[in-house]
Amino acid sequence: MSQRSHDAPDPYRGRTPTSHERLAGQPWDASYHHGPAPWDVGHPQEAVVRIAAAGGFTGRVLDAGCGTGENALHLAALGRPVLGVDVAETAVAAARAKANERGLKADFDVADAFELASLGRTFDSVLDCGLFHSLDADERQRYLSSVASVAERGATLYVLCFSDRGAELGPHPVSEGELRSAFERSGSWQVIAIDADRVETRFHDHGAPAWLATCRRS
Repeated sequence: MSQRSHDAPDPYRGRTPTSHERLAGQPWDASYHHGPAPWDVGHPQEAVVRIAAAGGFTGRVLDAGCGTGENALHLAALGRPVLGVDVAETAVAAARAKANERGLKADFDVADAFELASLGRTFDSVLDCGLFHSLDADERQRYLSSVASVAERGATLYVLCFSDRGAELGPHPVSEGELRSAFERSGSWQVIAIDADRVETRFHDHGAPAWLATCRRS
């Protein structure tokens, strides 16, 4: 075993790296070390703005995989009680700084999306913008169970993820069938709607094709 393996800190802090992290060869936190991450567009996703304007995100809101917090901060600005969580400490620190600078009441915590029960809180609405599609099939089941563990009965889950339909695909395209099957297999979520949408990134001028799934905690 090398000296580095003895002395270097564990970048995953004792947790098992996700399939995306293994593929990238680095933890999620590294995405924020040299400027904005590809998904960090500096403003809330249009889909999130639209859902909120239509009366979505009722009650206590969880933003799972919040990144630097733009979606959560938008909801906080509308008066929603919101907690954003992410495994990337650098992103969470940036989100807290934004909340402070903007004078917004929003909470942000470093947390593992597979261990959300450790938060000790429950929520009436959950947002997943860009996390689901980065997980493999087995991880998606663990993740949906984790979200269910902190979702009240009847809670609404909104998932915005890359779609396999369109010319400018994201790096993790998901078919509608894969998306629907994951929710059905979970046994905890009822699919209300799956609609074609767009997700903004720093590398797509007009956004990448996406699915917006709306599910209810059964």
